[in-house]
Amino acid sequence: MNTSHVLSDHLSTHRVACLGPLMLLLTLFASPAASAQTSPSAHNFTVLKNLDIFNALYRELDLYYVDTLDAKKNIDNALAYMLELIDPYTEYYPEEDTSTLQQMTTGKYAGIGAMVGYRDNLRRCIISKPYAGMPAAQAGLLPGDIILAIDGKGIPPCEDPGSEAQARYSSGVSEKLRGEPGTTFELKVRRPEADKEYTFKIVRRNIVVPSVSLSTMITDSIGYIALSQFIEGTSSEVRRAMVELKQQGMRNLILDLRSNPGGVLEEAVKTVNLFLPRGREVLSTRGKVKELNHTYKTTLDPQDPDIPLIVLTDEHSASASEITGGALQDYDRALIMGRRTYGKGLVQQSRELPYKSVLKLTTGKYYIPSGRCVQAYEFRDGVPVHLPDSLCKEFRTAAGRIVYDGGGIKPDVELPADSLPRLLAYLQASPQLFDYCVRYRARHPRIANPLVFALTDDEYADFCAYMKQHQFTYDRQSLRLLGSLRELARIEGYADEAQAELNALEQKLRHNEDFDFVRWETEIRRVVEASIIESYYYDAGRNIYLLQSDKDVQQAVEMMNNRKLMHKLLSGEPDA
Repeated sequence: MNTSHVLSDHLSTHRVACLGPLMLLLTLFASPAASAQTSPSAHNFTVLKNLDIFNALYRELDLYYVDTLDAKKNIDNALAYMLELIDPYTEYYPEEDTSTLQQMTTGKYAGIGAMVGYRDNLRRCIISKPYAGMPAAQAGLLPGDIILAIDGKGIPPCEDPGSEAQARYSSGVSEKLRGEPGTTFELKVRRPEADKEYTFKIVRRNIVVPSVSLSTMITDSIGYIALSQFIEGTSSEVRRAMVELKQQGMRNLILDLRSNPGGVLEEAVKTVNLFLPRGREVLSTRGKVKELNHTYKTTLDPQDPDIPLIVLTDEHSASASEITGGALQDYDRALIMGRRTYGKGLVQQSRELPYKSVLKLTTGKYYIPSGRCVQAYEFRDGVPVHLPDSLCKEFRTAAGRIVYDGGGIKPDVELPADSLPRLLAYLQASPQLFDYCVRYRARHPRIANPLVFALTDDEYADFCAYMKQHQFTYDRQSLRLLGSLRELARIEGYADEAQAELNALEQKLRHNEDFDFVRWETEIRRVVEASIIESYYYDAGRNIYLLQSDKDVQQAVEMMNNRKLMHKLLSGEPDA
C-alpha cells in the first residue's frame, strides 16, 4: 500500500485476540519520545490508562461472557464508532478493504471494468454499468445481465435478506470478477428481456477510471472539460484534453468541477499549475505535527497561463476541487461561477498499521494562497454549515478583491440551483427506471446519437404506463411535513379540532403520478432520455446529452462572451 499520497480520504483464542490493544500500547509507548527517562506527561498517562482499561475490559468479555464473541467484528465496530465521533474523514481500513482505498487514490484496479449491483427482487448481482472500452463492454455484457456463474462455478442467490449479508454477497461476487491482469475467465449471465443465458470469455486487465468525464467544444472557440475526481494522473488527463481542444480551435475554457468530491491533493496542485506560472504557492497544510506541515508550489511552466478560464462549482465540489477553484480565484486567474462549495478543508494521509491494515486520518487543515481555510464551521447530519459573511474573516486576492473564509469557496458569480421536485431524485435512483432502460435497449438495438435522441410521445406514454404498472413510488416532502404537523397538533392538543382539515389537505397532497408525470414532463424526459443514452453511449454520451440543457454552462458561455464584464469582476473594479 502506497501511503505517500495526501488525500483531500483473524485471531482464534482470547489471548491472541486481545493482543491488538496491547500491541498498540507497546507501539505507542516504546517509541523514543514516549520512552524518555522523564515521567510520562499527563496526556500520555491518560492514553495509557484508557487503553489498558479497554484491553482488560475486552479480556473479561472474551473470557466470561455467556456467548462466544467475534473479536474482529466487535473491535472493528469499536474502532468505527470512535472514528465517527472524531470527523467524517478519518477511517480505518482492515486488510481486506485496503484495495478499496488504493482504488480511491489511484483510480486503478484489475478486473472487467463494470459496476456490479445487487437486486433485492432477484437476490443476485447484476451488471449495472459497463464502462466504455473496458473488457466487460468489449465482450458484449449489457446493463441488467444477471450473474449466474464465474468460471463454471455457480453463484447461488443470496439467502439472507439482511443488508450486511447482501453487502458481503455483493463484495464476494465483485472479488471473484477481479484478478490478475491478463487472466481469462468465463462469465455466465442471464439476459432478462431475452430470457436467455449467455457465456462470455473475458480477459481481465488493469482498469483505469478516467478523471475527465467529458471534453468537448461548446462553441467554435469555447472548450469544456468536466472533471469527476482527482486521482493519480488527473492533471495529465486535463493537459491532454486541453491539447486536443486547442487543435479544434479552443481559445477559452470552462473547467467544470461540479459534484467533484476531490481526491489526491498533489493532483490538484498540478492541475492549478496548468494555468499558473512556476513557483506560485497553491496551498499550505498545517497540523499538530510540524514535520507534516508542507507548502505546495507550482513546479513547472504552465500549459496555458493566459487562456480565459471559468470554473464551475456547486455544493458537492469538495476538497481537491476547492483547492483548485480557490487557488485560481485567489490569483484572479479564473472566474468562479456556480454555488458555494462543500467546505472540506481537512487533509488526510494514509498510515500503515499492523497486519496490512491502514488508517486514513486527518493530519491538518489546508490554507489556500489568500490565507483562507475553506473548512466549514460545523457539520449537521453530514451537511456543512457556513458562517455568514458578517461573521467571517476578510482576505484579499492578488488583485485586492475581498474574499471570505467561513466554509467553502464562494463563487464570484452565484448561479441559483434549479428548484426541482424530489420526484426526480427518486426516479433517477429507482430500479423501475433501470429496468425500463434494459427493456428499451432490448427492443431497440440502435438509437440516434446523443445530440438528437428523444423519446416520442408514444414512448413517453409507454414509460409512464410502465412506471405505474411496476408500482414506482416516491416520497413527497410536503407529506413529510404534514406528518410532522399532525404530530405537533397531537402534542399541543389540536388533533381532534384540525383532523378534518388535515385529512382534506392529505388528500390533495397524495401521490398522483398521472398529474406529476404531466406537470414535470420536460424534466422527467431529461432523466429518462439520459439514462437510455447511457446504456448505449456510456457516460460520455449521457454527459453530452445533458450538456445541451445545462443552465450553468449556458450562463458561463454568456459570461465568456462578455469579456469586459469578466475582466471587471476579476480585477475588482468598482461599479461606475
